Amino acid sequence: MPTDLLGREYETFVAPEPLKQHGPARVLAMCNQKGGVGKTTSSINIAGALCQYGRRVLIVDFDPQGAATVGLGINANSVDNTIYTAMFDSSLDVHKVVRHTRFDGLDIIPANIDLSAAEIQLVTEVGREQALSAAIRPLRQEYDVIIIDCQPSLGLLTVNALTAADGVIIPVAAEFFALRGVALLMQSIEKVRSRINPDLQIYGVLVTMYTKTLHSDEVLQRIYEAFKDKVLHSIISRSIKLPDATVAGEPITMFAPEHKTAKEYREVARELIDRGIVA
Repeated sequence: MPTDLLGREYETFVAPEPLKQHGPARVLAMCNQKGGVGKTTSSINIAGALCQYGRRVLIVDFDPQGAATVGLGINANSVDNTIYTAMFDSSLDVHKVVRHTRFDGLDIIPANIDLSAAEIQLVTEVGREQALSAAIRPLRQEYDVIIIDCQPSLGLLTVNALTAADGVIIPVAAEFFALRGVALLMQSIEKVRSRINPDLQIYGVLVTMYTKTLHSDEVLQRIYEAFKDKVLHSIISRSIKLPDATVAGEPITMFAPEHKTAKEYREVARELIDRGIVA
């Protein structure tokens, strides 16, 4: 019986059937307070793969650096309405904040440096943990998936993302110190689950930046020991092609559809659908 890199029975995830109708959306928070683990890259490319399978996808850029916004070809500094204005301007129709990308079925609510002020402003807000959830609520019926690309921290913005989400996907790089800080993230998830969002789930741990080395294999084994069956079968290899796609403002699934990494992200999308995480 063929096995995967972790010795598990190899699974093949078939291309999904088209949806007969769209919505309501499953909300996924892409979350890891450690930077440089492929979080934004995975948000963009999972979204790109899902929309290629006929799903309507909205990315919520929830990082003041605006990396997801830039990664989809939008100049973050030239955007007037962002997730920040959607959260703090109650008179604004959130539909006016949504930007359509040039890819059918893939939209984004952009972010820029303005969002960095939200952490301070939220402190005095009533229901401060619910601000993001309230802002995106009118959009849930219009998409199949909403992916929140979180910033690499465990502050109030991340708490907002966890409160708004149905579940979390944790990208973890197959590198030294990969699991450093993940315990803190797990504590934050548990606190949000016990106090605010009891239905919050951990949908999966996505291994990124894998290389065919003994070191990567050892880290992969440690990740599996920590998370067991939460580790997705689909694993993302380190690739020099990903930065090229980012510069082009495209998911790699569109930029280089036959590239190995594009195929890996499509496999992630199929696995999420197969597991029932995404419709």
